[in-house]
Amino acid sequence: MLLQAALNGSRSREEHPAVPLTAAELRDDARACAAAGARMFHVHPRDAAGLQTLEHDAVLAAVAAVVPFGPVGVTTAFRIQTSDRDRMLEQWRAAVRQTSVNLSEPGALDLTGSFADRGIAVEAGLSSPGDAELLADGGWRGILRVLIEPLVDEPPEALDAAAAIHAVLDAASCLRPRLQHGGNEAAWPLLEDAVRRGVDTRIGLEDTLLLPDGRVAAGNAELVAAARELGAGSP
Repeated sequence: MLLQAALNGSRSREEHPAVPLTAAELRDDARACAAAGARMFHVHPRDAAGLQTLEHDAVLAAVAAVVPFGPVGVTTAFRIQTSDRDRMLEQWRAAVRQTSVNLSEPGALDLTGSFADRGIAVEAGLSSPGDAELLADGGWRGILRVLIEPLVDEPPEALDAAAAIHAVLDAASCLRPRLQHGGNEAAWPLLEDAVRRGVDTRIGLEDTLLLPDGRVAAGNAELVAAARELGAGSP
């Protein structure tokens, strides 16, 4: 059971002063999170203005900064614009080993196939039972891991959604590794549920700014340490 650190997401410095944006900040944060128990990472590369980007130079810098501390996946969220997605894919071939694709987003099937053709593994994001059914229908290539990530913040509804996704995957005999996580109020309940299920999980400033007791975390490493105390991750 592995623990992933989601270092920044779409968070801004206005939301939390410790959100890492530059490659150097990502490097230092990944080092601290690895020391606290994280074994893999997820990042949203930023440009010089601190905005999310999929452009090659920023992606290469972010990956190079974090990968010495463990495998690192890069977002491909559809809302992040890029000037030329085909060119992006070719440029990523040399540097990116894994990425996340939300199966509910437009073009997800083609995008996962394009990554597979370039030797880039995909973490398949499932936010609903419908997404799980899409995966179960087949035709997806290069899926490294399934991300169970309900998009609701209310813990009871998020836990119900996660259980429904697991049920679809179980019924389809989906044997791919699973990582379950949530955001905001649902982050810690879904992490604890993942521990009970014995599946991978993640935590970080992308998902929550708060520790389990409601205090604002100092940063990603403190969130990772708190997750380890709850039993997340391998020794």
